[in-house]
Parts: sequence; structure tokens; C-alpha cells
Amino acid sequence: MFGPTLFEQRRHPLASPRKFAWRMATAIAIWCALAAIGLAIGMAGYAGFEGMSATDAYVNAAMILSGMGPVGELHTRAGKIFAGSYAIFSGLILVIASSFVLAPIFHRVLHSFHVEQGKEE
Repeated sequence: MFGPTLFEQRRHPLASPRKFAWRMATAIAIWCALAAIGLAIGMAGYAGFEGMSATDAYVNAAMILSGMGPVGELHTRAGKIFAGSYAIFSGLILVIASSFVLAPIFHRVLHSFHVEQGKEE
């Protein structure tokens, strides 16, 4: 999605505010999709391995996905293994999803330095 052709190159002017807003909206949509997929995986795992209701599975999955930790006590060995694996997965999803949102911001800031530098040369 964010390839070399999506962002302007060094010699190009800064993207318009409208184009930047579109990039941010796209990045936030990707973040939301990754969070929803991660939440669905967690809910399915807690419901399947621990036999939790949809509400309890949602709370536990959301808490781990947000980095807060589990709410309910785990009773099965499979549930504990799933919870540990899901916590690692959630940490990676959080970092990856955040990078999608931060990439356009960092690019715009760094590109603005190059544009200013190009005006002086």
C-alpha cells in the first residue's frame, strides 16, 4: 500500500493538505482493519480454548490487544498457551499498525526539510 510511488519524491513539492488527509485516512483505515482482525482472532481463541462467552472473550482480547493484560482467569493449558501467543501477536500488531499511521506523518516532516533545503540551493 505504501510503496515508493505513493509518497512524493525528494524533488517534488509537499503534498497538498487534501492529499495528506487522504493518506492519513487510508492509514487509519488500515490501523482499524488490523485492530479488528486482531480482535476477532483473540475473541475466537478465547471462546474456543477457554469456552468464554462473546462478551468475556471480547474483554480479554481487547485488553491484551491494547497492552493492558487479561481480565479473566485462564483454566486450560491450551487457553494459557493461546493467551501467551496472542499477547506476542498483539504486540506485533500494535507496532505494525502504528507504523502505518506514523509513516505519512514522518514522511511529510522529513520531506518538508528537503523542500526547504531545495529552495536555498
